[in-house]
Amino acid sequence: MAEEPVNLVLAIVRRTEERLTRVEEKVDRLNENVKDMSIRLAHVEENLAGVHRRQDRFDLRLDRIEKRLELIDPAGMHETGPEGLS
Repeated sequence: MAEEPVNLVLAIVRRTEERLTRVEEKVDRLNENVKDMSIRLAHVEENLAGVHRRQDRFDLRLDRIEKRLELIDPAGMHETGPEGLS
């Protein structure tokens, strides 16, 4: 009879170890996914910064074009709009 409780405890410990192993494997996969997502997010942020720089250059070029075509006054305060063109 003393053998039976020992076997029962051993069975419970083995099942617990198996479950713990599965949990550890899932945590490892989650850690890998989080690292991958962090890398991807860094790339997205880098690309977004590039888009913003490009947009800033377009804004500067557009301002120069508007000034050359006299679509805005030299101070840049008022837009004459399309109706201001003859």
